[in-house]
Order: sequence, then C-alpha cells, then structure tokens
Amino acid sequence: MDSSVSQQWLLLLLTSTAVIVFASADLPGTWELLVENAGVSSMHTAVTRFNTVVLLDRTNIGPSRKMLRKGHCRSDPNDAVLKHDCYAHSVLFDPQTNQIRPLMINTDTWCSSGQFLPDGSLLQTGGDLDGFKKIRKFDPCELNGSCDWVELADVELSEGRWYATNQILSDGSVIIVGGRAANTVEYYPPRTGVVSLNFLADVEDTQMDNLYPYVHLLPNGYLFIFANNKAVSYDHVVDKIVREYPQLDGGPRNYPSAGSSAMLALDGDYSTAVIVVCGGAQYGAFIERSTDTPAHGSCGRIVATSPDPVWQMEDMPFGRIMGDMVMLPTSDILIINGAQAGTQGFDQASNPCLYPLLYRPDQPVGLRFMTLNPGTVPRMYHSTANLLPDGRVLLAGSNPHYFYNFNAEFPTELRLEAFSPEYLGPDRANLRPVIDGVPETVRYGERFDVLVSVSLPVVGIVEVNLGNAPFATHSFSQGQRLVKLAVTPSVPDGDGRYRISCTAPPNGMVAPPGYYMAFAVNQGVPSVARWIHLGS
Repeated sequence: MDSSVSQQWLLLLLTSTAVIVFASADLPGTWELLVENAGVSSMHTAVTRFNTVVLLDRTNIGPSRKMLRKGHCRSDPNDAVLKHDCYAHSVLFDPQTNQIRPLMINTDTWCSSGQFLPDGSLLQTGGDLDGFKKIRKFDPCELNGSCDWVELADVELSEGRWYATNQILSDGSVIIVGGRAANTVEYYPPRTGVVSLNFLADVEDTQMDNLYPYVHLLPNGYLFIFANNKAVSYDHVVDKIVREYPQLDGGPRNYPSAGSSAMLALDGDYSTAVIVVCGGAQYGAFIERSTDTPAHGSCGRIVATSPDPVWQMEDMPFGRIMGDMVMLPTSDILIINGAQAGTQGFDQASNPCLYPLLYRPDQPVGLRFMTLNPGTVPRMYHSTANLLPDGRVLLAGSNPHYFYNFNAEFPTELRLEAFSPEYLGPDRANLRPVIDGVPETVRYGERFDVLVSVSLPVVGIVEVNLGNAPFATHSFSQGQRLVKLAVTPSVPDGDGRYRISCTAPPNGMVAPPGYYMAFAVNQGVPSVARWIHLGS
C-alpha cells in the first residue's frame, strides 16, 4: 500500500473514530465509578430497605479480595480450594458513602435464588454442593449494624435447587420454581413436599434452556411462567395450568441461552399485565461452546391477561444475551449488560454489549428502543443491575471464569458502577420532586396523601409509583414489579409544596405485601424514593 493510500485510510479511521466518540458523548445517560474494588464479584444482588445493597458470590470460588472479620473463617473439609476460608464471599454496600462491610456465608450459593419477604428480610435458597437444599435469611440493617447471613437449621428445601427462580405471592409466601433436574415447585414457608410442574420438563431441550425460568405474578393471581420459548399461566393454588401461550419465535430465551424478561408497570384498574422477553442465544451455541455465534436481537411482547394473547415482535438495535432488564420509576425499562455473541457459561461469550437501551413501552413499535451512552466495563456472565432508591442503576459483577481471573480478555470484575438515566441530568434538576411526607405503612385500598416539593411550578399529574426490590441474578430480576398508584391532581399546600392524594393497590395480587420504594414522578423525573410497607 503506497503512502497516499495509507494516509487516506488513516484519515478515514480517525474520522470514523471521532464520529463514534462524538456520537457516544451525545447519547443520553452518564456513568460513574463508585468503588474500584468491592472485594467480591457479585453474582446475585439485592437492594434493602435501609438503602444498602447485598452483594453475593459463591463460596467455593477460592480467595476473594475481601477478608472476613478476624475469627470468622469458614471451615469446609470438602472445599477443593480453601478448606479454611477467611475470605468474604458476600458484602454489604452503602451506595451513599461507598463503604463496604464483609458478610459471612457458610454454604455454597452458586447460581441460587432469592426474594424479599413481607418483613423485609431476604430469603435466599439453594445453590450447589452443600448449599443445594439450604435456606438462608438476611435481615438487613444499616451498614454499621451487625446484620449477617443466617443459615436456617430447622428447615431445608424439599428438593435441591440450582438455577431456580423465586417469586413472592399475594399472601406473602414465596414459590420456588424449577432448577437443574428439578421440574417441580415448592414454597416458603414450607408446605407438604414438592409439586410437579411437567411444563418445565416438556420445554427442556438437549442444552436445558429451562433453567432460571421467568416467573411473573399476574394481577389475577396466576403465575406467568416462561421457559425456553414457551409460556403458561399457572394456578398455583390448585396446581393447574390454566392457559398455554403461543410459542415465542426467535430461539431459546432461558439459561443457558438467556435473554431477559420483565412485566410492564401495572396501572389503571390493574387488570392488564404485559410481559416482555428480549434477546437470547442461538440454539446450539452452548453445546458447541461457540463464543462468536451472534445473539438474537428480537423481543416478544404479550398481553398475558388477554383472552386471545399473541406475541408482538420487535427488534433491539443490538443482539444481546445476558442483558438485565431494570424497571425504572418512570415505567420505562433499562436494558443493560451482556454480550452480542456466544451464550451463558464460563468463557462462552464475546463482543460485550456496552450500549444500554431504554425501552419505552408507550411508544409505537419501531420507536420503543433508544440507544444510550455506552459504558467501558464489560459486564458479561454473572453480572447484575439493580435500581437504587435515588434513581440510579447499580452495576456489579461479571466473572465468566470458574475462579477469579484478572488477566483474561474479560477479567473478573470487582468494580461497582452507577448508570444515571437521562432523567437525572442537570437540565431536569428543577423538575425533580422531593418527597416531604409519606406514610411509613399503608394498607391495601387505603387512601393516603403524599407531600412533595418542586423547584418549578407543577404542570400536569405527579405520579406516585411503587417499585419493589427484586433479587437480580443471571440476567433476570426475580420478583421485579412497578405499580402506578391512582392519584388525584396535586394541590398546592404552601411553601412550594404540593399534596397528592393516592390510593394504595387493592390487594396482594397487584402488589404482594412487603416494602416498596415510593417514587414521585414529575414530568418523567423521579424523586429519591421513600420506603413504605404495604400490607393488610
């Protein structure tokens, strides 16, 4: 190649790079590095009502980068790596101060499941090896408190659960669905034995694709259960499948081919529930250990409560596997993390998808996806994303290796980041409401007032939306839910404050009992949440 051609190629390359950088800088959203070293790579993440965050890895991972308190080591003669383990495999993180405290977990939590109970404690179930049938609890506290993991000695799972899904029910109990070689369901508090769910066996293929099923509690009390490429409506009260939905085109969607899923915000009379399933790996990528097989970019959307439900298809700007779908306070969904090729599994993906997407459900097909400002840290297998009470989204984890490996192409990731959606931009600060008053406890169907203050005069309806804290793992937020309350127009209440009259959800099918983040949303800009307890 002569010098003039070389110069032309160089100029083209520099111009193209400049365009990409410029375009990225103009995209919505901002990134923030919170902690350089969290000590553990979080495979499971949950936000507590104390505004702290539980980060949880697996125990047989070898040395982490955070030590347990002196005298609190774990002894396991069957651990192949550390029989006397003084490293933390779970930590408590405060995103306001960025401080971290080690927690002690005794049994293996590898690819386990979880859900918050009505009293605000975190139920954590299953795992591998000595954790296969374990039930654990974490009763949260402030960062400087003494709360820690408790392994329940008087009760265990009826069947071992590895890659299962938990979902809180209308009465506050939790159903535990599936798991590897576990085509059953069971409950916490325990009921008699396990209940067969043959649907899970029917959809299993030669590479499984039925693990970590997507489970959503519908407002009619039934469960929408999606595995591989099929879904059913399940009446857990009488153990009966009451509906089979049409097959979703586009290949398998669950582990190890996982895309992600979310239920859209519930509103109005709460009779309608819409489910979205996005992304996934091509069938065979897992078996062949193909890291460069392009991921699917299709999304299916279905009105699960319709008498004649059909999948409405649309495409994301990027193919994506292992993307997390985070329900924002505005009822939009942030799709973040993952890769554009390969599949789930150790060292089985490539081409990280650094661009988040905003899914705007109220827009018409073809206009629902907005590409956002890209990050720089690949978040691949075993990464998580969780909504924080201040409206940011916490990004943690990414460890596509059997042990910690900091020298690989996609190394074990200990950094914690926050992504701020466009609604937190400085140009919208004057629209951001502040909640000055809200009840700490609300009963189903109760009318109550919320007091807010806003810098600029309020124009239009200020929404009050309740978002729970899900248990995020393996690109699915177990139990995730946003409920938009019925509100009256805000009324001036003096000193720049406004009073909003709200009506609580009617029952536990719409919003299971427990703690919720209450957000006031003014012209698409959410407040910092206040925690309220909802129940009978």
